[in-house]
Amino acid sequence: MKNQIKILAILGVLLFGFLGFTTIDKRVIIIDAGHGGHDYGATINGIQEKIISESIAQKIKTLNKDSNTEIVLLREGDHFMELSERTSTINNLKPELVVSLHVGTNSNATANGVEVYVSSKNKTFNERSKMLAENVIEKIASTGNLTKRKVSEAPFYILKNTECPAILVEMGYLSNEKDRNYITSESGQTEIAEKILESLK
Repeated sequence: MKNQIKILAILGVLLFGFLGFTTIDKRVIIIDAGHGGHDYGATINGIQEKIISESIAQKIKTLNKDSNTEIVLLREGDHFMELSERTSTINNLKPELVVSLHVGTNSNATANGVEVYVSSKNKTFNERSKMLAENVIEKIASTGNLTKRKVSEAPFYILKNTECPAILVEMGYLSNEKDRNYITSESGQTEIAEKILESLK
């Protein structure tokens, strides 16, 4: 009997040790900060889209407290990446989804709000992308700081060529004073990052 108890105890320790070192597959979500390097993106009064998109991407990663979700930043640092390089990296990592971050400008200074794009050319993941897009736009607009525009179709390279659900988020307009003040503020960027994280759960 004592030997049986010893054997069971040893097996228990081994099993516990095995489970303790077994890794659980995490959800991988890629955040693509638009532009970078010599590609400034939208620019007004010295304010550059590439800086805003990277700042919010970094905040999304920092704010993530979900141990089962890994946030991977496609662009860390201010450097240029070709669209083909971005897409190739995404597909090699095989994430659950990708969110591309941008801000816009418009010759009409009254144009404002948040808009999200998907591509119908990515037929395999189009419906899932639409669902994600609707969730993201609802969450960001729920703060009342950015007007809700709509989910639109667009043939953007990354949206067409990624092998997973993919959306592109236009987080306001630099050409609109209210939007610009919000998306360049620390509190505004943190709030947008929080809402994007919430929508990805």
